Amino acid sequence: MPNKPAHAVPRDWLLPQWPAPAHVQAVMTTCSGGISTGLFSSMNLGEHVGDEPAAVAANRAKLADLLAAQPVFMRQVHGTAVAHVDASSEALQADGALTKQRGQACTVMVADCLPVLLTHERVPVVAALHAGWRGLAGQGGHTFHGVVESGWVELQAATGLQGKDLSAGLMAWLGPCIGPEVFEVGAEVRQAFVAGQPESHVCFKPAPNGKYLADLPQLARLRLQRLGIHRIFGNDGSRPWCTVSESAFFSHRRVSGRPGALAGDTGGRMAACIWLD
Repeated sequence: MPNKPAHAVPRDWLLPQWPAPAHVQAVMTTCSGGISTGLFSSMNLGEHVGDEPAAVAANRAKLADLLAAQPVFMRQVHGTAVAHVDASSEALQADGALTKQRGQACTVMVADCLPVLLTHERVPVVAALHAGWRGLAGQGGHTFHGVVESGWVELQAATGLQGKDLSAGLMAWLGPCIGPEVFEVGAEVRQAFVAGQPESHVCFKPAPNGKYLADLPQLARLRLQRLGIHRIFGNDGSRPWCTVSESAFFSHRRVSGRPGALAGDTGGRMAACIWLD
């Protein structure tokens, strides 16, 4: 059963279906519920995409009201840093957030990248990760350390638990992202994953043009499983989870690839939020 936010959210927003403790709340926004217009219609939460600042501010204020918690937005750079957040956090540059403080919502913005939410069944801690392919692959090679591994390190620090003592109590929820039937990448992306985790090869299918179709949620599952996290819910790679294919979601690739698209057109950003109630 999903854990519901304090107030009713728009019907098409996503409430994770996972066995999280009652004190853990989580939600994923969609395009609907806000006041933005045009390419950003209507619940755009990104300040950096060309939308009217007043509209973004109003959308963010509405999100905070619906959550009855404070979303902590970050400046995401497709990196691997994971920050600890509290009531004083602002202007963070990171691609992941973690907190043990109630009322602070770890928040990642996406529009094709994969949001990963994490919590523990016993320890009151939550985390949100922004997992595009760059952040997920991280350093690549034999020093494989991406945003999932960074989250793991910070969860160890926050909980005082190590190895199986930590992983056995963790669970993850994967939100919508670009799907495996449309996520076209070059050979260098495949190599970045396979070099450090050979079994990743199953997540890449050859495309007719010499490139590959990549399964981003499955790549994330492999990284989580390698850390011993096996309770993984949400995105299974099927079409209803695909941001490009489903118009309920914002999609950078869909907007930028449409006929007549202008340079810099990206559309809006959704948010995946998790917090302690």
